[in-house]
Amino acid sequence: MKVSSQRWLPVVLASLLAACATPPATQPMRTPAKIVPVTPPPSVAPSQPQPPFAPPPVASPTAAATPTDVWDKLRNSFAMADCDADPQITIWAHRYTQNPQHFEAQMDAALSQLVYVQQVAEKYQVAGEFVLLPWVESQYRPVAGHRNLPAGMWQLVQGTARVMGLHVDHRYDGRLDTSAATDGVMHMLHDYYGQLHDWRLVDYAFNRGESAVRKLVQKHGLPPEEPAIPNLPVPRVTREHLTKLLAISCVVRDPSRFNVKLPTLPADQHLETVQIKHDMSLSNAANHAGMQTDALKRFNPALNSDLLEANTLGHLLLPHRNAQQFRDAMQSANEQSMTASVSPTDVSSASSVASFDSAKAHPIRTHTVQPGESLWQIAHRYSISVNKLERLNNLHGKALKPGQVLKLDEPDNHH
Repeated sequence: MKVSSQRWLPVVLASLLAACATPPATQPMRTPAKIVPVTPPPSVAPSQPQPPFAPPPVASPTAAATPTDVWDKLRNSFAMADCDADPQITIWAHRYTQNPQHFEAQMDAALSQLVYVQQVAEKYQVAGEFVLLPWVESQYRPVAGHRNLPAGMWQLVQGTARVMGLHVDHRYDGRLDTSAATDGVMHMLHDYYGQLHDWRLVDYAFNRGESAVRKLVQKHGLPPEEPAIPNLPVPRVTREHLTKLLAISCVVRDPSRFNVKLPTLPADQHLETVQIKHDMSLSNAANHAGMQTDALKRFNPALNSDLLEANTLGHLLLPHRNAQQFRDAMQSANEQSMTASVSPTDVSSASSVASFDSAKAHPIRTHTVQPGESLWQIAHRYSISVNKLERLNNLHGKALKPGQVLKLDEPDNHH
């Protein structure tokens, strides 16, 4: 059937109009690339105080992941920046290890002292990097001080030693006493952190002085987390001191990076203290401990005399195997002495009763000085002033001695 062209004209016109309204064909749409947000640079505003450093958990029968290796335990207690935080850190780390065999020999010789320092640092909740502080100061060597020069592996001057309660005279130098000096230093570092809230500033304070660093913080505020070496106006040697501490910590973090191996220490060679309850010669003490006198002196370099005085020293530092032998020998000697004569015990008991009665009649508080304690620490503990403590005990300019009994109250001040 023939269809008239006029009948198709409306249809054609409608199609043309629809084509004009249709947008042009486009290429297939690409999936947009994922945009990674740019992390803004760290703020230069003072950082908030860091939370107190938490030491590794105490081992328990159910603790499955407690590190047993001394180096793993030390790494787990680190609280400051790692190797790549500042180029100077790795530069100093390479300097320390430029002769790997020499470095390993030095570390092996210092390991027993290092492990002992680690135990004390853990007790005071001090960041693990400070276990390595004697490496920076002296490589753990008991450097003898002459006149007003620093002494001991911590390199303490006499003024600091007196503040810490360390006794120094021609027969005994407490700065060389590994046990007493380490306890005092760790107590001091713990107190510094309580005031400064930043372990980097604690190292600045150890090198520069706590008062000077506290004034800097009051003026400039707490430093931000970056840079790792705070940009405070301190001497170059103070900045370098922290850099060196982080550098030796860097070597411990990753010894293979510097082609060195860290030594191990058998458990029976770990150092511990034994109490000295009465005077004795060095040779007798060495005999009780089953070791040579020279070896005894090597572990106790504070001794400048052949006589061990219980009132001055009060303890020895010995490897575990020798410490146990010393205790056994002393216990045996005490038992023999008690069997031979009972009267000294009776006299001691009578003296104790008399002291107790006297204390009841005149209840004046006292404190027995412990190794490493300072006048400031004792005064702070009992909420009295240092001046009062000095006056009550006639201590002006005098050093404290471990075992010394201090009066804390006036004779007529009853509590």
